[in-house]
Amino acid sequence: MNSKASAYQQLDDRNALVERHAPLVKRIAHHLIARLPASVLVDDLIQAGMIGLLEASRNFDGTKGASFETFAGIRIRGSMLDEIRKGDWTPRSVHKNGRAITDAINKVERETGRDARDVDIAKKLDVSLDQYHQMLGEVNAGKIIGMEDLGVTEDVVTTEQTKGSDTPFEDLLQGSFQKALAHAITTLPEREAIVLSLYYDEELNLREIGEVLDVSESRVSQIHSQAMLKLKSKMQTWRIEE
Repeated sequence: MNSKASAYQQLDDRNALVERHAPLVKRIAHHLIARLPASVLVDDLIQAGMIGLLEASRNFDGTKGASFETFAGIRIRGSMLDEIRKGDWTPRSVHKNGRAITDAINKVERETGRDARDVDIAKKLDVSLDQYHQMLGEVNAGKIIGMEDLGVTEDVVTTEQTKGSDTPFEDLLQGSFQKALAHAITTLPEREAIVLSLYYDEELNLREIGEVLDVSESRVSQIHSQAMLKLKSKMQTWRIEE
């Protein structure tokens, strides 16, 4: 096969990958939109996701051992998050409250030696329980609280099969972080761990998780926000093991 024919074949293969995985873009977009303010349009996420899918089709290397869907999913979601971050609609007060909650969780757990409960955090913040839940709702509505906020980037999420590290230290760093994060998740209260599992592993949205747990969607939002802020607090002290 001459070089021109080979180039056309590669283009056809990429186009076929994009066409076959276009529904994946919509699925990820609708999963993300459930936790974003109404000002974010699902069509904008889909458009950004399609760009990520196109990039994935150009950069995918099937010899690395990972499936294209796994590789593309990371690229698609990353492209959508980049699009969202271009415009920060979140008031500074919400950012401030998010940091205050994280600090309060950290202080409570250092002082008590146990997991911080809603009432403990509210007391440390000197607000009522209802006010604390309202703060959680605002943080969740105004910002994506996800694994990216813990420092888990594409480089960390990607397995060794999909990406080779440049140095042995990077392999150690990534493995140590993932181990520390996995341990931190096991220290969460059962309901918070279940919400994270249903959201990130099973890819259920907040409404669907509420139906599983028989609680309101707003309560699931609170549980999710608190769990992620707890993890963020725990991972602030993470250091690579000697």
